[in-house]
Amino acid sequence: MLVLPSDPLRPHRPDPHFAAEARHAGELGTGHAVVDHDALLAGHAPEAVRRVPAGPGTLWYRGWMLPPTAYAAMEAALADRGRTLLTSSRAYARAHELPGWYATFSGVTPPSTWIPGTGMPRDAALAAAAAGLGGHGPAVVKDYVKSRKHEWAQACFVPDLADAAGLRRVVGRFVELQGDFLAGGVVLRRFERYVRDAHGRAEEARVWWLDGRPVLVGPHPDTPLVRPAPDLTAVRPLVRALGCRFVATDLARLADTGAWQVVEVGDGQVSDLPRGTDAAGLFAALLGAGPDPGPGPGDDPGTGFAAPVA
Repeated sequence: MLVLPSDPLRPHRPDPHFAAEARHAGELGTGHAVVDHDALLAGHAPEAVRRVPAGPGTLWYRGWMLPPTAYAAMEAALADRGRTLLTSSRAYARAHELPGWYATFSGVTPPSTWIPGTGMPRDAALAAAAAGLGGHGPAVVKDYVKSRKHEWAQACFVPDLADAAGLRRVVGRFVELQGDFLAGGVVLRRFERYVRDAHGRAEEARVWWLDGRPVLVGPHPDTPLVRPAPDLTAVRPLVRALGCRFVATDLARLADTGAWQVVEVGDGQVSDLPRGTDAAGLFAALLGAGPDPGPGPGDDPGTGFAAPVA
C-alpha cells in the first residue's frame, strides 16, 4: 500500500496535497495509510507511524521530503510494525542527495562540487569549491537537495566564480534563507544554458523510473503546460547503475547542442507530480511491484538493485 502524510487538521486523513494519490490506491484495491510528517521531523517516529496497520506487508512512501535520518527512523519504526519500505533508507539517501547520485550521472549533468556542513562555509572552502569548477564562469548555488531558484539573483546565481565577494554574498544569502532546512551542505554547480519557454523558464521534463524502466514521462511541476519528449537513451543505463528502485530525473535540453542533460535526480517517493498529470499508470506500476527484482534478463549483473552504496 501507499503511506502518505496525514492532514495536520484531520490526522486520520491524508494531506489534501496527496488526496489524488490516495484515490489511485483505493481504485487499485490496495488502500493507503497515513504518517505524521511533523512527528517524523521532530524525531518521534514510533508515534508518527502509529496509524499504519501492523504488517506483514510492503509500503511505498509518497509524501513530503524527509532528511535521510528521519526516513531511516521511519523505516525502523515501520519495521517494528512488521512493515517493509520498498525503498530502503540507504537507497533513499543515495537518490535524494546530490553526493549520492552525482558520480553515476557526472557525464550527463553539470559539473558540481560541494562543501558538507550546516552553516556558512569558510572562505578557503568556498575558494576550493570554486577552483574545482575551474575558478571562473557562472555557477548556481544549492544544497544537497534543493536550490532557491525563485530568489535567483540573490540566493542562487553566481555570475562569475572568480568574484570571491560575489560568490560569498550569494552563498551567504542562500544559507541564511535555508536556515534549519539546509540539507547536507552547500553545492556549486556549473551554470548551463537550456532551451527556455516564452517566460524564460527551462523546458524541463520529469521522468519517474521504477526498476530501471520509465513509467511516467511528464512536465516539471514548475512548467506543467510544457510537454517535452526527452531522449532517454543516455540516461536509462545510468538509472539502472544507480541501484535504486524508484527514482525521478529532471531533464532539460542544452541550448547550444540540443542534447538532453540531467538537471536533478531524486527519490521518486518525494518527487512532486505536476498539476493535471495522469498518474494512474505510475501508481498501477508502483502498487503492482513486488520485492526487489534484481537484474532482469539481459541486464548487466553489476547494476542490480541491491548495489552497495558507492
